[in-house]
Amino acid sequence: MKSKILLFAALTFAAAIIMAIPVCTYAADDAPATAPATSPATQPDAATTKFYGTVTAVDTTAKTFTVGDQTFSIVDASKMTKADDSTATLADAVVGQPARGTYNKTADGKLEIVKVRFGKKAGGGKKGGKKKTDAPAATQGN
Repeated sequence: MKSKILLFAALTFAAAIIMAIPVCTYAADDAPATAPATSPATQPDAATTKFYGTVTAVDTTAKTFTVGDQTFSIVDASKMTKADDSTATLADAVVGQPARGTYNKTADGKLEIVKVRFGKKAGGGKKGGKKKTDAPAATQGN
Protein backbone atom coordinates (compact mmCIF):
# COMPACT_ATOMS: atom_id res chain seq x y z
CA MET A 1 0.00 0.00 0.00
CA LYS A 2 2.86 2.34 0.87
CA SER A 3 4.50 1.75 -2.49
CA LYS A 4 1.25 2.60 -4.34
CA ILE A 5 1.01 5.92 -2.49
CA LEU A 6 4.64 6.75 -3.29
CA LEU A 7 4.11 5.79 -6.94
CA PHE A 8 0.97 7.95 -7.12
CA ALA A 9 2.81 10.90 -5.53
CA ALA A 10 5.73 10.52 -7.95
CA LEU A 11 3.41 10.40 -10.97
CA THR A 12 1.46 13.44 -9.76
CA PHE A 13 4.72 15.36 -9.25
CA ALA A 14 5.97 14.38 -12.72
CA ALA A 15 2.66 15.41 -14.30
CA ALA A 16 2.81 18.80 -12.56
CA ILE A 17 6.32 19.42 -13.90
CA ILE A 18 5.36 18.39 -17.43
CA MET A 19 2.33 20.69 -17.35
CA ALA A 20 4.44 23.63 -16.08
CA ILE A 21 6.97 23.46 -18.92
CA PRO A 22 4.64 24.95 -21.61
CA VAL A 23 3.66 27.78 -19.23
CA CYS A 24 7.30 28.75 -18.79
CA THR A 25 7.87 28.58 -22.55
CA TYR A 26 4.86 30.80 -23.32
CA ALA A 27 5.94 33.39 -20.78
CA ALA A 28 9.32 33.63 -22.48
CA ASP A 29 7.60 34.03 -25.88
CA ASP A 30 5.65 37.08 -24.67
CA ALA A 31 8.81 39.14 -24.18
CA PRO A 32 10.18 40.66 -27.40
CA ALA A 33 13.62 39.36 -28.41
CA THR A 34 14.82 42.86 -29.32
CA ALA A 35 13.52 46.34 -28.77
CA PRO A 36 11.51 47.72 -31.71
CA ALA A 37 13.45 50.12 -33.90
CA THR A 38 12.10 53.65 -33.60
CA SER A 39 13.56 56.89 -34.77
CA PRO A 40 14.00 59.79 -32.35
CA ALA A 41 11.49 61.80 -34.38
CA THR A 42 8.69 59.27 -33.82
CA GLN A 43 9.27 58.59 -30.14
CA PRO A 44 9.37 61.45 -27.64
CA ASP A 45 12.58 61.80 -25.68
CA ALA A 46 12.33 61.16 -21.94
CA ALA A 47 13.94 64.57 -21.36
CA THR A 48 11.38 66.46 -23.49
CA THR A 49 9.72 69.23 -21.47
CA LYS A 50 6.58 71.24 -22.25
CA PHE A 51 6.40 75.02 -22.15
CA TYR A 52 3.73 77.67 -22.58
CA GLY A 53 3.78 81.44 -22.31
CA THR A 54 3.97 84.79 -24.01
CA VAL A 55 6.83 85.53 -26.39
CA THR A 56 8.95 88.32 -24.86
CA ALA A 57 11.78 88.49 -27.45
CA VAL A 58 12.68 87.15 -30.91
CA ASP A 59 16.17 87.03 -32.48
CA THR A 60 15.95 85.76 -36.06
CA THR A 61 19.74 86.05 -36.54
CA ALA A 62 20.52 83.77 -33.58
CA LYS A 63 17.41 81.64 -34.34
CA THR A 64 16.05 82.07 -30.80
CA PHE A 65 12.93 83.30 -29.07
CA THR A 66 12.26 83.95 -25.41
CA VAL A 67 9.25 83.01 -23.30
CA GLY A 68 9.46 84.35 -19.76
CA ASP A 69 13.06 83.88 -18.62
CA GLN A 70 13.80 80.96 -20.98
CA THR A 71 15.46 81.39 -24.36
CA PHE A 72 14.73 78.62 -26.86
CA SER A 73 16.83 77.74 -29.91
CA ILE A 74 15.40 76.66 -33.24
CA VAL A 75 17.32 73.74 -34.80
CA ASP A 76 16.94 71.98 -38.15
CA ALA A 77 14.77 69.24 -36.58
CA SER A 78 12.39 71.75 -34.92
CA LYS A 79 8.77 71.56 -36.08
CA MET A 80 7.11 74.99 -36.11
CA THR A 81 3.42 75.67 -36.73
CA LYS A 82 1.05 78.62 -36.57
CA ALA A 83 -2.19 78.64 -34.59
CA ASP A 84 -4.08 77.41 -37.67
CA ASP A 85 -1.71 74.39 -37.88
CA SER A 86 0.03 75.66 -41.03
CA THR A 87 3.84 75.62 -41.21
CA ALA A 88 5.54 78.51 -39.46
CA THR A 89 8.94 80.20 -39.46
CA LEU A 90 10.67 82.10 -36.69
CA ALA A 91 9.28 85.28 -38.28
CA ASP A 92 5.83 84.10 -37.12
CA ALA A 93 6.90 84.44 -33.48
CA VAL A 94 5.45 87.78 -32.39
CA VAL A 95 6.31 89.51 -29.12
CA GLY A 96 3.19 89.58 -26.95
CA GLN A 97 1.63 86.51 -28.57
CA PRO A 98 1.50 83.03 -26.98
CA ALA A 99 3.80 80.14 -27.84
CA ARG A 100 3.59 76.54 -26.66
CA GLY A 101 5.49 73.38 -27.37
CA THR A 102 8.21 71.03 -26.21
CA TYR A 103 11.98 71.30 -25.92
CA ASN A 104 15.04 69.29 -24.94
CA LYS A 105 17.83 70.59 -22.75
CA THR A 106 21.25 69.82 -24.21
CA ALA A 107 24.36 68.93 -22.22
CA ASP A 108 25.59 72.52 -22.52
CA GLY A 109 22.29 73.89 -21.14
CA LYS A 110 20.81 75.05 -24.44
CA LEU A 111 17.01 74.68 -24.80
CA GLU A 112 16.36 73.22 -28.26
CA ILE A 113 12.83 73.29 -29.64
CA VAL A 114 11.32 69.96 -30.63
CA LYS A 115 8.02 71.52 -31.66
CA VAL A 116 6.37 74.88 -31.16
CA ARG A 117 3.07 76.54 -32.11
CA PHE A 118 2.99 80.33 -32.34
CA GLY A 119 -0.23 82.25 -31.69
CA LYS A 120 -3.50 81.52 -29.97
CA LYS A 121 -5.53 78.68 -31.44
CA ALA A 122 -9.02 79.82 -32.45
CA GLY A 123 -12.05 78.18 -30.87
CA GLY A 124 -11.06 78.24 -27.22
CA GLY A 125 -9.62 75.52 -25.05
CA LYS A 126 -10.73 72.09 -23.97
CA LYS A 127 -14.14 73.26 -22.78
CA GLY A 128 -15.21 74.19 -26.31
CA GLY A 129 -16.84 77.50 -25.45
CA LYS A 130 -20.32 78.17 -24.10
CA LYS A 131 -22.77 75.33 -23.71
CA LYS A 132 -26.06 75.51 -25.54
CA THR A 133 -29.16 74.94 -23.48
CA ASP A 134 -32.27 73.24 -24.74
CA ALA A 135 -34.63 75.49 -22.77
CA PRO A 136 -38.19 75.69 -24.12
CA ALA A 137 -39.07 78.84 -26.04
CA ALA A 138 -40.74 81.59 -24.01
CA THR A 139 -44.52 81.70 -24.34
CA GLN A 140 -46.98 84.45 -23.52
CA GLY A 141 -49.07 83.94 -20.44
CA ASN A 142 -52.86 84.27 -20.35
